This record gives sequence, C-alpha cells and structure tokens, in this order.
Amino acid sequence: MNIEELRDYCLQKPGTTEGFPFGEDTLVFKIAEKLFLLTNLQTGERFNVKCDPEWAVELRERYPEVQPGYHMNKKLWNTVYMSGSLTRKQLCEMIDHSYEQVVKSLPKKIQAEIAALSSP
Repeated sequence: MNIEELRDYCLQKPGTTEGFPFGEDTLVFKIAEKLFLLTNLQTGERFNVKCDPEWAVELRERYPEVQPGYHMNKKLWNTVYMSGSLTRKQLCEMIDHSYEQVVKSLPKKIQAEIAALSSP
C-alpha cells in the first residue's frame, strides 16, 4: 500500500475528513473531529492508528512492522510500517479497527448519523 492508496482507503469511510492540523507534513484523517489515522507525508512509509490495548500488544509481538505509536499514547496507538510483510488486507483491517474504535466512542446520535451515511 502506498500513500495514495492509504488516502483513498481512508476517505471512502463514511464521514471521514482529512486535514493538516499538525503542519503540512502530517496528514490526518478524522471521523467527527476525532483522529483515527495520521501519516507523515515526508516518509510516506508508515501510519499511526488507534487500537484496542490488548490487540495492540498482540500485533506488536507478532509483526515487526507494528510498533508502539510514535509520538502517541503507546497503549492506544500503533505505528504501522507499510513496507514489509503485512498484506494490504492486514493493513486495511488495522485501519478499519481504528475507525471503528473511534466511532464506538462517539455519542449514539453521531454514531447513528455516521451509520446513515453508509446506508444506500
């Protein structure tokens, strides 16, 4: 997965916005103003995603491409390197999980609005 594919994948998630709140080098994806993924455009080789604490540890133990979140809460965030043995499917699963972690933390009303966006 490259940076363009990463961007396209994130933007297809209902209600997702992108921006540069931390400067022009850090692309951030949010749902309802809450971060679910960020990446450095200079390197374009890794991204940070939110993760259930137990699964975060499991992923770090299993894959060398998954590290504690760089400049993030290391209990809740992982840094994932895209250039390695992880498949596109695995990368997408981690992105999906991060998105879902954030959505489930939102008020029920906002969750319902997001769900309505994904309905045909």
